Amino acid sequence: MPSADDILDRTGFNPDESILTRRQAVVLALRNEGLAQASIADRLGTSRANVSSIENSARENIQKARETIAFAEALEAPVQVTIESGTDLYDVPDQVYSACDEEGVKVTRSAPEFMKLISDAAGDAVTGREVVTDILVGVTSDGEVRVRRG
Repeated sequence: MPSADDILDRTGFNPDESILTRRQAVVLALRNEGLAQASIADRLGTSRANVSSIENSARENIQKARETIAFAEALEAPVQVTIESGTDLYDVPDQVYSACDEEGVKVTRSAPEFMKLISDAAGDAVTGREVVTDILVGVTSDGEVRVRRG
């Protein structure tokens, strides 16, 4: 099994450009190699509870980074449509397609694909066919759809 340093070198980990600490990156790298937390703890000379804490912090940081990227992409999207609470999910594709047509942006998804993407990404902001919490649908210039809770 490669060492944690070898894995970090191979994957180009740079602590100066990462939101992860080196220790978090090491734990994630070793977990990705299939090691149990107890085995990682033995290798690093720490407790399994500490490894668990490091891993949880790393995963939280990654989720925050993803959320930040989604926010930035939504801000920069040339098409931004607020879908108001009470809207029927079946009406959402036409609203977004119209806004995209106005901006000259192509969406490569069919209406059913689009509704599924919106429903999945919005989580509990959509219940059944109803938008129950305002959501923002952004479409990037290359047609990527981003969904944010309002």
